[in-house]
Amino acid sequence: MDKKKILVTGGAGFIGSHLCEKLLEEGHAVLCLDNFFTGSRKNVEHLLKNPDFKIIEHDVTEPFDAAVDQIYNLACPASPIHYQRDPIKTVKTSTVGMVNMLELALKNKASILQASTSEVYGDPEIHPQTESYWGNVNPVGIRSCYDEGKRVAETLCMDYNRERKVPVKIARIFNTYGPRMQENDGRVVSNFIVEALAGKPITIYGLGEQTRSFAYVSDTVSGLVKLMESADFTGPVNIGNPVENSIKELAEKIIFLTGSKSEIVSAPLPKDDPKRRRPDISLAKRVLGWEPSISLDEGLKMTIEYFKVGRQ
Repeated sequence: MDKKKILVTGGAGFIGSHLCEKLLEEGHAVLCLDNFFTGSRKNVEHLLKNPDFKIIEHDVTEPFDAAVDQIYNLACPASPIHYQRDPIKTVKTSTVGMVNMLELALKNKASILQASTSEVYGDPEIHPQTESYWGNVNPVGIRSCYDEGKRVAETLCMDYNRERKVPVKIARIFNTYGPRMQENDGRVVSNFIVEALAGKPITIYGLGEQTRSFAYVSDTVSGLVKLMESADFTGPVNIGNPVENSIKELAEKIIFLTGSKSEIVSAPLPKDDPKRRRPDISLAKRVLGWEPSISLDEGLKMTIEYFKVGRQ
């Protein structure tokens, strides 16, 4: 494989740091861009000894220039607790930031992969979700800064592709978990693990009957790389695990795997929270030859171990 110079925005974040690691393992030079709103230097500090790795503190809503062959655009807070903290900034990251990265791709004749999201499907009315589904999103709700921002980012990608011939790739990422998730990021897997390890009550919303599909981070990253390396395929394509679990089942599984005595308690459902979420990954299987390989039990054990070590 030819050595490439690859820009990863949001590279010090949860998924971004694992992506930087994989690209370096494959022999590429990686430039990590992050404003550290949700990312952390500690996620990538072990990579700094590699001469092919460089980190720059920068916000994608400001123009950026560098000579690169590929761009993975992962810059955007991805959990409600973070993207609702500064919703206007969240929208700007997915719109102004997207334009800045597309302009950089155009200048360099570089391929660009946009990390989109299953949230473009909103609270879906079809199940499982296929890429042809246009979604059911509330454009004025408290989640719309993220959901609609990502939808506009996809629009921008396709317009730059059609009008200016920028090689784009769109990955719709479903719930991803694993080491380097933040304890306080409000995502269900990290929340439940932290609560279970502390022996605190685990809070589910409603009866916990809403479902999600959880992909381990290494599976998600391998899907992104396969998409970037695919010839003449823009997507969008679902990258996620098609195994569906209810939130209550997840809580029970984590209590069992941690040996916790935590009780499960209920809180009211948040507004616009999707009731069911599961990707149809037929397209990813067919075009990319990709599907996840790590089971939820296996992935949760590795994630629990990460949080245990962090507490010591």
